Amino acid sequence: MTQDFLSQGEKSQITEAIAAAENMTSGEIRVHLERKCPEDVLDRAAFLFEKLEMYKTELRNGVLFYISFDDHKLAILGDAGINAVVPDGFWDKTKDLLINAFQSGEYSRGLSEGIRLAGAQLKEHFPVSTDDVNELSDDISFGEDEK
Repeated sequence: MTQDFLSQGEKSQITEAIAAAENMTSGEIRVHLERKCPEDVLDRAAFLFEKLEMYKTELRNGVLFYISFDDHKLAILGDAGINAVVPDGFWDKTKDLLINAFQSGEYSRGLSEGIRLAGAQLKEHFPVSTDDVNELSDDISFGEDEK
């Protein structure tokens, strides 16, 4: 099962990275894990972005990290608001950071570092406000066959 791919401590590390990043921004970050990617990785990530209702952030500043472990595929999708302001190549550099960590078997470290990078960009362009609410869950979501 995908849920068993990471230890409970690794899952906690990732959700803590999400919470820490989101404490500095109005942006929202989600992580979705699956064993198999049933289609093109970007199409799958876009489908999940919609399914997880990540487009429902007020400033369109959600970011999805999608990983298919068995297929060795990943995608990072930002919504229109964040994509309009990040530097060119930012998501590719973030993806490369994840790939380098994953090649060493350091999945939680790679995800946590990628989340921190995304959080820094979100903080720069979408700082947290005093009335900010957590619009989306910080929990890792898993493939349909994993429930």
